[in-house]
This record gives sequence, C-alpha cells and structure tokens, in this order.
Amino acid sequence: MMHMTFYWSKDVTLLIDTWRTSTWTGYVLSLLACLIVSAFYQYLEDLRLRVKIASAGKPSSSAQNEASAAAPLLQKNLVGKWSLARLAGALLFGVNSSIGYLLMLAIMSFNGGVFVAIILGLTIGCFVFRTADDDVTLIVDNPCACA
Repeated sequence: MMHMTFYWSKDVTLLIDTWRTSTWTGYVLSLLACLIVSAFYQYLEDLRLRVKIASAGKPSSSAQNEASAAAPLLQKNLVGKWSLARLAGALLFGVNSSIGYLLMLAIMSFNGGVFVAIILGLTIGCFVFRTADDDVTLIVDNPCACA
C-alpha cells in the first residue's frame, strides 16, 4: 500500500519493488544510501557549475566586436558550441538531473526517515562541497528547480 502522508516505519519500499526494507539493518543501510547519494548530488552540482564557469570564457572586446559586425544579430556563434567542456557540462547536467529526480521519487515514499536522510545529505553535501560558492561567480540561466 502506498502512503499518502508521512509515516515512521522501518518497512519501506524505495524506487523499485525489490528495494524493500523489513529489518532495522536494511532500513538504516537504505537511509545511509539516501544520505550518501544526496550528498553526491551536491558534489556533482558543484562540479557542473565549475565546468560551466570554466567553459564560459569571455572573448576579448575586439574579437566580440568583429564577430557581432560579421554575424546577424539573431544568429548565435557556433564556434564553442561543441567544445569538450560544454559536452561535459551537458553530461553532468543529465546525470545530476536524473539523481535529483530519483531523490524526489524516494522522498515521495513518504517515509519520515527517508525524508530526513535526504535533507540531511543535501545539507551536508552543500556544507562540504558548495561552501566555495562565495568566491565563484555563479551563472544562473536556468529557472528549473531541479537544475
């Protein structure tokens, strides 16, 4: 039976039918897995932002003026479109989005322990991996909450 309100029990099914816990050991290991994956999510998000910042090198003003004079206003410059850094960033975005959606689905099991483990993992991951955001200029161009 799927719960529609938060409940506190060691009996939980996470993501797939075969991931069921019925013992305290299995439940604690599942909570630990949720915590580790959510901290890893924050690590990948930090890595993705660093790759994006590294790939967003600003051209010099003279090169930018020459490019804008030669190209129509609405045409984008495709020179750096297929760079290795952009492809790596896109791959990281896909993996990170997948992990984010899986974490969301795990929380939708409505088990209180799973919820706390994921939130605690995201918090720890943010503290450990994302504290250097103070000295990094963030590039925010995606309004998607999962990004």
